[in-house]
Amino acid sequence: MEEVDVEPAVTNIPAARAGKHLGFAWGPGNILVYETFYKASGASGPGCSFIHEVRKDDDIYSPILRKLFNESHHIFVGLQTIREDLPSKNKKSQFVSISKNYRSVLRACMEELQQVAVSTKDAEVSTQYGNQVSILLAIELIWNLCEVLFIDAAPAGSLLLHLLDWVRLHKADVDEKAREVLQSESPAEHQDYWDVVVSYVLQGRLEEARQMLVKQANLQPAARNLYKLMDNLLSKMPFYNPGGTQTPTEFDVKWRHWHGEVERCLQDNSFASNQHLELICKILVGDEDTLLEHKELLSTWYHFLVTRLLFCHPTVKPTELHYYAQSCMTMFLELRSVPEPLDSILLAAFEFDIHQVIKDCSIALNNWWFVAHLTDLLDHCKLLQSHNLHFGSNLREFLLLEYASGLFTHHSLWQLAVDYFDHCPEFGRVYLELQIERVPLDTERKALKVLRICEQRQMSEQVRSICKIMAMQALRNNRLGSALSWSIRAKDAAFATLISEKFLQDYCAKGMFSDLDLIDNLGPAMLLSDRLTFLGKYREFHKLYGEKRYREAAKLLLSLMTAKIAPRSFWMTLLTDALPLLEQKEVIFSAEQTYELMFCLEELTSSLNITAPSTDRTMQEEDIELTKVELLRLALARNLAMAIVKEGTVES
Repeated sequence: MEEVDVEPAVTNIPAARAGKHLGFAWGPGNILVYETFYKASGASGPGCSFIHEVRKDDDIYSPILRKLFNESHHIFVGLQTIREDLPSKNKKSQFVSISKNYRSVLRACMEELQQVAVSTKDAEVSTQYGNQVSILLAIELIWNLCEVLFIDAAPAGSLLLHLLDWVRLHKADVDEKAREVLQSESPAEHQDYWDVVVSYVLQGRLEEARQMLVKQANLQPAARNLYKLMDNLLSKMPFYNPGGTQTPTEFDVKWRHWHGEVERCLQDNSFASNQHLELICKILVGDEDTLLEHKELLSTWYHFLVTRLLFCHPTVKPTELHYYAQSCMTMFLELRSVPEPLDSILLAAFEFDIHQVIKDCSIALNNWWFVAHLTDLLDHCKLLQSHNLHFGSNLREFLLLEYASGLFTHHSLWQLAVDYFDHCPEFGRVYLELQIERVPLDTERKALKVLRICEQRQMSEQVRSICKIMAMQALRNNRLGSALSWSIRAKDAAFATLISEKFLQDYCAKGMFSDLDLIDNLGPAMLLSDRLTFLGKYREFHKLYGEKRYREAAKLLLSLMTAKIAPRSFWMTLLTDALPLLEQKEVIFSAEQTYELMFCLEELTSSLNITAPSTDRTMQEEDIELTKVELLRLALARNLAMAIVKEGTVES
């Protein structure tokens, strides 16, 4: 979508019914959809009152999924700190560990969602959480497979062991069924007994299958030899040991020898008298027809794939996986001509097409969390280096920017998004600058958080903007101290001048300053504007006067007027403040200082023309002003006389 500098116009979409339209307006992350009616002149009838909010990333509003976003953020930040110069072997173990951490957080969130879905009495909420569990299950299934194939990159032999663990983890219904069977009065006679045994065999859990078969053997003493033979075959099946001394070739020879022994038992009809044991024997030799007859126990084509590899190709190489995966999916799905999105994603993974996996997941899933974090991890593993997008940013950065932009629409998760933008070297700062301005500054505490983020990143324009907004809010609420503090942080001289004027007006009205702590501790900040300098110095005059340091106070007061720092409108107040100093028994102002005060008074009276009648002032106000002027002239004349006498006496 093209970026525009102005607010996008409302777009009307014709609806089905005549006279009715659908409009929508874009917001930061959300869309407002509403109906509009066009009425002919004179027509009557009710207007539309429905407005719908369409959210872009609805998952961020789920309180449980927010835990997923928070926890995965910590893992993401930790991943960015892994040093580039570490040996690849060390980094690989770290990347696998990080991948497992992501999956652990995902599973914990899934379990909590499942508990809430079961315990809630609200059917709609239960359905919603149930759907989220299904999505997270699919995400973990894909992530786990990507971890095995891309991140851990297990070689032939070890690969099958990892795939077995993958299937077992995501086919947990076998364990639930096994518990039901074992807890019954007679497990060997339970209706699901043989399903459990066969399921164990299909998953390569031969030790558990042997334990279950012992219960059946005890019930059938006559068939004990058959069960003993089967137990022998199961116990002798070799599994590759990555940490052992056996080479893949030696393992393959041993496996083929065992496989030949099972085939001979089948050809000799050793288990012909027991259909269940014969079925297990057919599975052990990897008979495809037998496996496909038990689709309900396998449930998925990828379980069928792993079982087929286990009993037919245990030393399968990663490069051969795509062939077996494609054939197994075709055989298993049969009439289902169009695979589900999950099937296509898993098939792309088996084909080692990383970019297709990411693309399909981006389309199929309802948020960017999975693709953003998986792509970031794969990029650190140096698996995405060759793929750049035509508009500049690489795939990793594009997905992280999309995910972080979604987080910024949330009232608290926006803080997590900052770190994601920080680790997008090309466009991250630009996105952050645009998004940070959209964060609603509801409270001063939140504003300080935003400000700290901007200051840490030297985002001076955003710092000024935030401070100006907060200063204006404070001023509207008549919180002059807070407004002045924000304007100083913004280094906004014009606004600081305006608020200083408000302080002075407030002083004139009340006869005292508010927010003394702030004014007393302005320091170098008072130099931001002349009016702010005057405010700080005028407050300093009051402090000196309060401490009875009259000569210093008098000198400061006079300098405020003669240096033209004080606004002309405030001169009368300053001259009035000089009266108590002029009335002191001790001469405070020298003759020269008194002359300067008299000059200021005359300049003020001539410019304001106080002695002339004015239509703007009442008679009472005019009388007060005239009285002040007369008192000041009298006090100045008396002080001048005393100063001349004193100075003349000293000279003599």
